[in-house]
Formats: sequence, structure tokens, C-alpha cells
Amino acid sequence: MSTLSSALPKQRNPIRPARVLLHVFLAGTALAWLAPLLWAVFSAMRPYSETSNRGYVSWPHTLNFDNFKNAFEQSDMTHYFMNTLVIAVPAVLLTLFLSSMVAFYVARFDFRVNLFLLLVFTAGNLLPQQVIITPLYRMYLLTNLPGITASGKLYDSALGLVLIHVAFQSGFCAFVLSNYMRSLPHELTEAALVDGASVWRLYWQVTLPLCRPAMAALATLLSIWIYNDFFWALVLISTGENMPITSALNNLSGQYFTDPNLVAAGSLLTAIPTLLVYFALQKQFVSGLTLGSAKG
Repeated sequence: MSTLSSALPKQRNPIRPARVLLHVFLAGTALAWLAPLLWAVFSAMRPYSETSNRGYVSWPHTLNFDNFKNAFEQSDMTHYFMNTLVIAVPAVLLTLFLSSMVAFYVARFDFRVNLFLLLVFTAGNLLPQQVIITPLYRMYLLTNLPGITASGKLYDSALGLVLIHVAFQSGFCAFVLSNYMRSLPHELTEAALVDGASVWRLYWQVTLPLCRPAMAALATLLSIWIYNDFFWALVLISTGENMPITSALNNLSGQYFTDPNLVAAGSLLTAIPTLLVYFALQKQFVSGLTLGSAKG
């Protein structure tokens, strides 16, 4: 019987027009998203002399990586990568640490102000950043930090950017982590309390290890958001050498002439670290986003 059934040809499901249209739509959407990136790669691998003579919509005669090499050297990209690293790593770690403490308090303890506290943190994300430019700029100028920052002030320092990123990103992280911590069994913390565990131990050794998928997903998002920030660096940094990597592209623009192919190569180089972070944490990022999707 098994031999006869294996010999029979398998019946294929009929191709439905709706499924064909769905795949065509998804392929077209993916191509539309990839088209600017592919065009940037195509332009970055062509010399400017060729595109100026033949136009950008033309068959290439020369494709090389000279623009990438020149963009990396002319923009002093290594220095700006280090500036961004000094800003992004402490900002991500501090944001996750502080927001997880707030989420733990809100989710695991029943107080009258815990919901109000979560609303205050979440409401901070609804405030447009442009609204507080002037008062924040004045406050940074008036905050003196002699011996702590190179400028002697909170303004024009990496510390200032770290603090503003922590302030604006903590609300979203606290909201996400608090919702995740509420899904954890309360029996775990109750058993630890019976065994005499302190509040810090409940947070650090019981709850926080269970939040690794959510923390990894948030770490990926925070790394990308903070790395790609240009607004706060432009407002709160005045010295060119202190700028993050997003400002290094300004070094590729001249006063009277700008090579678009060189700028395209520099833009692609600056995007590499975010891709590395995403691919390194891809599994944890996807699992963190799908947590609780199968729960009733």
C-alpha cells in the first residue's frame, strides 16, 4: 500500500489568481524599497567623469570601488566612527538599564502611581523634539562641567548627546518592557520572595534574564536610531571633530562642487554598521517582536 501511494503522482494545489497577485504585489514592493539602494550602489561604483558625460541613466563602462576608498579617506571616517561609538554604546546601555528598572517597578509592584509613572514616561515620546530646541540649547550652554567634558559645558560634548538620547528613548523602552514583564508568571517572583530574595535580586537575577529577547530587540532598534541621529548632533554639537558619523558626509561636500557619486559611496559606508548590528541580532530581534503573538 505504501509502495502504491508513493508511486502515484502528488497532486498540486491549484494556483489561485489572488495568490499570484499577492506575490506580484510583494515582489513589486520589495523592488520599490530596494531600487534607491541599488541605484546608490550603481552610482557609487561609477566615476563622476563618466556620469557627467553620459548621464546617470546610461550603460556603465567603468565599475570600481575607487569612490568608496576616496570617501573613506577624505571624510576621515574612522574618527567619526569612534565618535559615534562613544555616543551610541553608553546611550543604548543606559537606556536599557534605566528603562528596565522603571518597567520592573511598574509591572511587578502594585502601587497607585505606577500606571501614572508609565504614562509620564510614555508621554515623553509624544513630545516633538523640535519644540524643546531653544530651552534645551540654553540649558546645555548654562550647564558647566569643568574637568568632565572637553568643552567645560554640557554643550558640544558626547555626554550631552548620550543624555538626550537616554531621555527620549527611555519612555518607549519602558513601555515595551513593562508589557513584556507583565506576561511573566508572578509565581517566579513570589517564590523568590518566599526564599528571602531582595528587590534588587528579583530584578537582576530573576526578571532581567527572562527579558533577554525583548532587550535584544530594543537594543537593535536603539542602536539603529541613535546611530542614524543627525538632528541632535546638529543642534548640540558645534565642533566638527566631535560630530558623529552622520555628519562626516559634510566633509565630502565642497563649497562650489559636490561629487554625488562620492557622497553615495560615503552614505553606503556609513550604513554598514547598522546592517552588521541587525544581522548579528536578527534572531533575537525577530523573536522579540513576535513574543506573545501566539497567546490567547
